[in-house]
Amino acid sequence: MSRSVAVIESLDLDFAGSRTGHLTHGLHPYPAKFIPQIPNLLIRELSLPGDTVADIFCGSGTTAIEAMVLGRHAVGIDANPLACLITKAKTTRFRPGEKEILDSLAAEADKLGQDIAEQQGHLFGGESMLNRKAPMPPDESLAFWFEPFVMEELSHLVARCRSLPIESVRTVALVALSSIIVNVSKQDSDTRYVRRAKRIMHGETVQRFARALSGMTGAIQEFTDRVAPNLTCTIHEANLLQEPEVRPFDLMVCSPPYPNAYSYHLYHRTRMLWLGMDQPRFKREEIGSHRKYSSKGSNGATVHTFKAEMELILRWMGRYLKRDGLACFVIGDSTLKGLKVNNADLISEAGSENGFQEVSRATRQIQTSKKSFNPAIGKIKDERILILQNVNEN
Repeated sequence: MSRSVAVIESLDLDFAGSRTGHLTHGLHPYPAKFIPQIPNLLIRELSLPGDTVADIFCGSGTTAIEAMVLGRHAVGIDANPLACLITKAKTTRFRPGEKEILDSLAAEADKLGQDIAEQQGHLFGGESMLNRKAPMPPDESLAFWFEPFVMEELSHLVARCRSLPIESVRTVALVALSSIIVNVSKQDSDTRYVRRAKRIMHGETVQRFARALSGMTGAIQEFTDRVAPNLTCTIHEANLLQEPEVRPFDLMVCSPPYPNAYSYHLYHRTRMLWLGMDQPRFKREEIGSHRKYSSKGSNGATVHTFKAEMELILRWMGRYLKRDGLACFVIGDSTLKGLKVNNADLISEAGSENGFQEVSRATRQIQTSKKSFNPAIGKIKDERILILQNVNEN
């Protein structure tokens, strides 16, 4: 065991009361993400400046952000196209003129939202103020989740964001838009997929977008000022079970899915539809989703499903993580079919069968306000920081 790993085991890993929304970390809702202090500690202790740090379940980019702030290159992988878009936006560094484009768009949206509110969505009491030619997602179920005037405003904003001339600028604008979609819908929240009435006013959707975009550009500018321009961040939208090709990395830090605890394809469904993403594909590929593990049919996932998937993933990772490199998993227990499952044990066993050996395990308490699970499903109060070492000959 290295001295750095031993140091980690002796530290207070709860980080009670720590600020977790600094830099670009808080720019988009993403339930069940881990707090940035954990990857920050692991990256500082277990890698060197200039190394490449990977997160094979990158989610909303927590590890990638911390890696770059600490002077490391970052690689992120996720099957969720929305997660990849969010991570790209959060790790954006502005080039000259890009922030000004987004500031102008935010001011334009704020003015338009005020005008819509004053005219109750109509110009001179009749014709719509918005571009009715803007594309509307073809999924008819959206009418169940959104007021008609909200759908008009969202379709206008999607078209306006997509018209921006620079890819990184489009990405930031679309993520700002994505961040408000659940709030202006009839979906209860990011962690509750039920319908309830909300008092959304004419113009409110456009004005919420303006505020979100303004806050996002400020945070990205701060990130730009903090991170060296030579550092790279590569994001792969890929299914790990299909063994994607990625650049080699020196350290891996992730918070993998907790089987049966969450269904990202469901709670992010309306966002993905508005952004034109293939939500049904991700639904099929999502690892650990509650939908798969709660199924009572013969095809329902089990504890053996999760272990088999982790075996394949670890075998794949053994080819890309450097020899003797460390893979860190931050994960708690799950409840499957009424039984408590120690996921850290499952990952460690899967690793031992595929060229990895466990070198450290520590336990930390989860602050209930920092990680969102359905308590009736997860009942997760603590989690393990499991560290495996790659002893494959490759």
